Amino acid sequence: MNTNNELRAVLFDVDGTLADTEQDGHRLAFNAAFKQLNLDWHWDIDLYGELLQITGGKERIRHYMEKYAPAALNKNDLTDWIISLHKTKTKYFESLMENGSIPLRPGVARLIHELRQERIRLAIATTTTMENVTALLKSTLGEASIDWFDVIGAGDIVPMKKPAPDIYHWVLNQLQLTAQQCIAIEDSENGLKSALAANLPTLITVSGYTRLQDFSGAAAVLSDLGEPSQPFTKIRGTFDQQWVDYQMLSKLINC
Repeated sequence: MNTNNELRAVLFDVDGTLADTEQDGHRLAFNAAFKQLNLDWHWDIDLYGELLQITGGKERIRHYMEKYAPAALNKNDLTDWIISLHKTKTKYFESLMENGSIPLRPGVARLIHELRQERIRLAIATTTTMENVTALLKSTLGEASIDWFDVIGAGDIVPMKKPAPDIYHWVLNQLQLTAQQCIAIEDSENGLKSALAANLPTLITVSGYTRLQDFSGAAAVLSDLGEPSQPFTKIRGTFDQQWVDYQMLSKLINC
């Protein structure tokens, strides 16, 4: 047991971690963008689950084209076209957020408020765009919530996306903290690989698309963060608590 590290910051992933944004958020927004551009593409639930193995929306579009629509790769200025398509998708996603269509997952708001009271720093490390992050935070926690996070690492701010550790290295550098002073909260295998490669203790709260993934190396694996009135389901880990709080996170970084 290592008891030398004091919890100083919590680093949150976004999609699937803060909210279940994928199936009924990003997927619907992609399909709406395809329709607007008169593309005969449609990403159903199962296909989108497959495509989620590729992190990053623009990267996901290119992968889909390479596998399912190779003729479209002949477009002039392909990279710019993909960027434009992704921007259209982002507008649809922001609209879904503004309508309050996607709530935060159990325990997220409670834990964020508790960590602020404990003066624990908050950060975000995600492959999604800054526009998506701000839309989600504003629609669920209010306009002021953007300023609750000391650092927001999002989108193309680093060259390599998860499972590469680049985004976590960048966030840690901005926080000027060591990995051992922090904990990451993720929902996917790629996110876990990214955090572990940056030497971050990592808590997993599985989401609909990630339940069957390999979470070897995680400090704990849970159904969600839990609430006093709605305890989490423990998938892996040794502890007696029924919802994630400051004390539990502090213990996890020293295991």
